[in-house]
Amino acid sequence: MNALLAAGLGAVSVFGFAPFEFFPLPIFALALLFRLWQRNASPRTAAWFGFCYGLGFFLSGVSWVYVSLHDVGGMAAPIALAATLGFCMYLALFPAIAGYLYRRLASADFSRNVLLLAGLWTLTEWLRGWLLTGFPWLSLGYSQTSPSPLAGYAAVLGVYGIGFLAALIAAVLSLDTRQRHGWLTIVALLATGYLLRGMDWTQPSGQPLTVSLLQGNVAQSLKWEPERLPLSVDTYTRLARDNPAALTVLPETAIPLFFDQIPRETLQTLLQHGDLLIGAAARHRDGGYVNGAIAITKDGVVSYAKRHLVPFGEYVPPGFSWFFDLVRIPMSNFSAGPTVQAPLPIGGQSVAPNICYEDLFGEEILPNLPAATLLINLSNTAWFGDSLAQPQHLQIARLRAMESGRMMLRATNTGITAAIAPDGRVLGQLPPFTAGALRVEAQGFTGLTPYARWGNALALLLAICAVLPALLRAYQQRKSR
Repeated sequence: MNALLAAGLGAVSVFGFAPFEFFPLPIFALALLFRLWQRNASPRTAAWFGFCYGLGFFLSGVSWVYVSLHDVGGMAAPIALAATLGFCMYLALFPAIAGYLYRRLASADFSRNVLLLAGLWTLTEWLRGWLLTGFPWLSLGYSQTSPSPLAGYAAVLGVYGIGFLAALIAAVLSLDTRQRHGWLTIVALLATGYLLRGMDWTQPSGQPLTVSLLQGNVAQSLKWEPERLPLSVDTYTRLARDNPAALTVLPETAIPLFFDQIPRETLQTLLQHGDLLIGAAARHRDGGYVNGAIAITKDGVVSYAKRHLVPFGEYVPPGFSWFFDLVRIPMSNFSAGPTVQAPLPIGGQSVAPNICYEDLFGEEILPNLPAATLLINLSNTAWFGDSLAQPQHLQIARLRAMESGRMMLRATNTGITAAIAPDGRVLGQLPPFTAGALRVEAQGFTGLTPYARWGNALALLLAICAVLPALLRAYQQRKSR
């Protein structure tokens, strides 16, 4: 019965994330999970409850993996279902680890247990976002994007720091609601977060740039068919012609050709009113190719190559070549771009592009700062159909804007194309699964937020310090035996 309760708590937590954003829900659900851990003395039982929670959470929250594999990728339904279940079971191991370690290290001390719960939850979430190239989707901190007061900590501690504070509140609620200092801690955290939301960590730089973000809404099932190429070309040239701007932005692999294959007249039409930033595959001289963001300006052509590739989507992990016999993924063997790449000078601004999945990794955007004044994400989430992936990805982009103190512009194939202010507000967006252009005034920003200076180090330091007293106590007990 408790296992089913844990799974239900995980499933309910998804409603704390976009598009629902009932931000208190994940905290209360986590508090109930922590209470289950507290009431069951066995580490194995706590691990089982953590696993059930994670399975309910990820099966509900990332069910779009099945859509990608079966509905779009053409994988047989039983195999796609098994692959999705296996992936979610892997992700569920991380809350299971947190539960196991908590019961191994817990004591009778209220404050120590509160810190231990928050620290372990944060460290296992960070591990999930790093191990095997990482999958930090639906980290707890994203649920507090807005209007939660904890969003004020984004520019200081980043998504993992917000998650630590949310888990800390959940731990206080789970262990003993009669503890006065616990309630004072919650009030202080929320009040400080509210005050931090009014801080201006960065300053406007240069003149605003008129940007036209194009959303072609070309179905993934049609995009890569050779006879459908004119559909992509005509759609984007029409949108660019009808929505002139100083900078026109096309999404990831907008035109399904290598960049050198795109007809010159197409590029000239796209460049008719200003500069161009286009997502396109670009060939290496050695025969490989990268997933690129290529800028064409009056000063020439400059480009960015995607650094953090998606395993099984953009490259073949060793030993898994058989996977691509089961699913149709065009251009599935990209090369990764250099770790450090300079921002692109476009329209008087210094633009740091990131491509699709890359904006999940906030710390990987930071090397471009403070040089970059504007962030632009090029995505093709058509792979995930009409699912939770689109609003969840927009929520992730909002956190990146808050962490960096920069505007984040998103140009996507099927949605959600949007312009996001440095404080995380969505200034404008296009409805998903419609063709259109979002014309915005993009303001560049300079300066560094605390998170931009220190990255995830502050959040990890908090989590490690929170766990350290319990580890020292366990070490002393073992030493005294």
